Amino acid sequence: MQQIRSWYRGPLASFDTETTGVDVERDRIVSAALVVQPAPGREAAVRTWLANPGVPIPEPARAVHGISDEQVRTHGRPPRAVAVEVALALAEQSRAGVPLVVMNAPYDLTLLDRELRRHGAGSLPEVLGGAELLVLDPRVLDKQVDRYRKGRRTLTDLCAHYGVSLVGAHDAAADALAAMDLVRAVASRHEARLGALTPAELHLRQAVWHAAQARGLERWFERAGTPERVDTAWPMRPARCHCGERLEPGHACELAA
Repeated sequence: MQQIRSWYRGPLASFDTETTGVDVERDRIVSAALVVQPAPGREAAVRTWLANPGVPIPEPARAVHGISDEQVRTHGRPPRAVAVEVALALAEQSRAGVPLVVMNAPYDLTLLDRELRRHGAGSLPEVLGGAELLVLDPRVLDKQVDRYRKGRRTLTDLCAHYGVSLVGAHDAAADALAAMDLVRAVASRHEARLGALTPAELHLRQAVWHAAQARGLERWFERAGTPERVDTAWPMRPARCHCGERLEPGHACELAA
């Protein structure tokens, strides 16, 4: 009987961005990368974008990714074109049945959605045109399989824990490749819990796992005396307007620019 190869030994795509800040509702994409690899150890195809966000890049963001205002003015492309091209590239991988790795997915995917909306291109689901992303988030997966381990779970920390190489951190392509290798490493180490599930099953379970993780973090903040709301939505936060309500068809308010 032929053995079925686990998903993490097959093709994966990985997406990452570098931005003007950490507020998904207001900050902008500066660079993005999509890395596609047919199997572990095989050469990966890398596609990158540089966008002129149309606003100054704050110094704290420049200190992280090293991209300057002069660089994006000289070499950056219009943000609408970049956002649309990125979304269409993600849709292409989805239609090919390739799972998409996104470290801390609610950040990057929400930011992409807001960029599309901001520039009048529609929402991310609309631009995807019915393509359903099968997202694998190493942060969510690791917290589920090793929930009581202490310490931070940034990409750098997780790569160190799983022995994954991360060269050139805070470059979108380098981070995307490391996140992909990280997902393979997490699934390999926890084969019994993750390897036997399909990417579609994992996508659905991660939404539940992330919600539970977010509620647990809220309880931790409460015990620490610093109550803070943690969004339970995964892999993308719902769009909200000025009034704070979700943007649904027919809603009268507009999304904050």
